[in-house]
Amino acid sequence: MEVEVKLRLPDAAAHQRLSDALSPFHLRTHLQENLFFDGADSELSAHFAVSRIRFYDGDSRCVLSLKARASLVDGVSRVEEVEEDIDPSLGRACVAEPWRLGSLSSSSRIMGRVKDEFGIGGEGEEKKGSSFVCLGGFRNVRAVYGWKEGLTLELDETSYDFGTSYELECETGEPEKAKEMLERFLLEKGVEYSYSKASKFAVFRAGKLLP
Repeated sequence: MEVEVKLRLPDAAAHQRLSDALSPFHLRTHLQENLFFDGADSELSAHFAVSRIRFYDGDSRCVLSLKARASLVDGVSRVEEVEEDIDPSLGRACVAEPWRLGSLSSSSRIMGRVKDEFGIGGEGEEKKGSSFVCLGGFRNVRAVYGWKEGLTLELDETSYDFGTSYELECETGEPEKAKEMLERFLLEKGVEYSYSKASKFAVFRAGKLLP
């Protein structure tokens, strides 16, 4: 179970103020490209799940993931998530021809689980027709910071076809404590924020930025 604090920033100005305040803690910045997949008959979404391929910094790294049973309450996100690295060229091939995800069921524990639990995939997908569809996705600039008490913060600027959103995330085993620390820090730095009400994927599927 992945547990994260998610705080939404209202605009680019707030994002810049927070970026400046966190600059002494900066570790690295990633350019991320996120593409999402479902079964041709919406088998994953029917069970509140989705598969994602994420490319880092062009094609320097590629991560396949499966997320399921997500909840987001009062700025705290909880989601079942498993991840594994795959070859970036394979990831690109799966984006171009989604049926190729099904051919990974014997070599990928994630695709094996998708086949067993959701009945999608397996060998010979090219002959059967596509069992997976690519839903599209969005791009993200993620700055990573090593902050107080060992917490790692991620400051996101997410670009959708319909607009840009800004968010601060922190994965933690003590979400209420981390949320209190972050809220105090943002107030001290004069950075406006609110609790995130939807995941980036939910915003993408809604097709509009949420108020």
